[in-house]
Amino acid sequence: QVQLVESGGGLVQAGGSLKLACVASGNIFSINVMGWYRQTPGKQRELVAQITGLLSGGTPNYADSVKGRFTISGDSAKKLVNLEMNSLKPEDTAVYYCNAVSLWPDDGPWWGQGTQVTVSS
Repeated sequence: QVQLVESGGGLVQAGGSLKLACVASGNIFSINVMGWYRQTPGKQRELVAQITGLLSGGTPNYADSVKGRFTISGDSAKKLVNLEMNSLKPEDTAVYYCNAVSLWPDDGPWWGQGTQVTVSS
């Protein structure tokens, strides 16, 4: 089993910055993708950014809405992932969830408990 613990988030004014962090523990060896999703009330959870192919170097991917503003980074050995969010907009307000996906289809995926990000105008 895998546990994901998130930190960061909070309240910031538009144009400000925040950093989220997520670290995995437990049976982490098969984790090959880690990333962040977000969700607002009444809407589906959406991908924000992720690193795929962790076991072979890692490739970042971003939602179009955050490209150029958010940066994802990670450590494949420690199975941690950070999300640096700059030039935040009110529409970035959401609960952000860390996600991890195993190389093996029968394992996971796993989710963190979620952390609130609120951007005031």
